[in-house]
Amino acid sequence: MLVRDAMSTLVLTIGPAHTLRQAAQLMSARHIGAAVVHDPDTCGLGILTERDILDAVGAGLDPDAETASTHTTTDVVFASPVWTLEEAAEAMTHGGFRHLIVLDGDGPVGIVSVRDIIRCWAPVRRPRPEMAL
Repeated sequence: MLVRDAMSTLVLTIGPAHTLRQAAQLMSARHIGAAVVHDPDTCGLGILTERDILDAVGAGLDPDAETASTHTTTDVVFASPVWTLEEAAEAMTHGGFRHLIVLDGDGPVGIVSVRDIIRCWAPVRRPRPEMAL
């Protein structure tokens, strides 16, 4: 199975000036765990994850004052839609992260997460007999 079969095509793109609260609200509304941060003036594309926001708030930083640019990971490993899920999982394991931005051509076409990969690899959930009423 390939990354394109597992990835989410819902890509939230935010700017570097978005506050962490704004990013969290947008991510929460879409039920996603990462946003692509597009900053044409510097590094181009980066990623802001729920973990980045959690770490900042946990450190006592003000989510209304802190911006995405300060907490964005810019040293990003990008996936291709034609990577296998094994290649994506290996890149995640090696890099210690849970999301990969999927690039095709000029820009992001999706994000694949550990959860997406597990969903593809795990058998369909069936009720266990002891759970039936």
